Amino acid sequence: MNGVFVTGTGTEVGKTVVAAVIARTLAAEGQTVAVFKPAVTGLDEAGEPDHALLRRASGSTQSDEEIAPFRYKPAASPHLAAELAGEEIERDRLIATAFVAAAGADTVVCEGVGGLLVPLAGRVSRSIGDQRAQPYLVRDLAVDLALPLVIAASPGLGTINHTLLTIEAARAAALEVAAVVLTPWPNQPSRVEQSNRETIEALSGVPVEVLSLLDLAEPDTWPELQVKR
Repeated sequence: MNGVFVTGTGTEVGKTVVAAVIARTLAAEGQTVAVFKPAVTGLDEAGEPDHALLRRASGSTQSDEEIAPFRYKPAASPHLAAELAGEEIERDRLIATAFVAAAGADTVVCEGVGGLLVPLAGRVSRSIGDQRAQPYLVRDLAVDLALPLVIAASPGLGTINHTLLTIEAARAAALEVAAVVLTPWPNQPSRVEQSNRETIEALSGVPVEVLSLLDLAEPDTWPELQVKR
């Protein structure tokens, strides 16, 4: 599989925007781009769903099912949203869907849900000493797909700790971290924001890119975002 796996330091840190801009950049280079997101939640909320934005950015003709095999209305962690719907997210179906998407394209851009340690499936509530199956995390899916990570993070105060913890969690599972993207990057960054970028790069050894606030309705105005793959 050729592509990238976009994760984040948490929710609402720009994962979908970063993934969309990467997909748009690759498509503009002439590549056929497939997109994949294991689960989408929050469909009750107004606005374009994540999988629809990814499809539009990449120029893909994939169906909703081919992009995001599990989709739920409540804005909740995927395992809880599935439970509320009386379902269970299936690891094998996730992996198979991602590989089918990748097989039909030059490259695939995968976007995770929340952060690396968010559970997708499996038993979460366990008593001490319970040896039953561990939950299947977003990080486990990234390992199964064996793609380099791009980490989306906010540029402001607190991001150093959140970003370095995410990098440590990735490296603990032997995942390659290709880049960090700070977004939305202001037109006139403060000394704090500049220092955050420099510090994350220095302490992690990972390239730190920036992405300004975008008009999502106008992909032609988006900048390129190229990362090592």
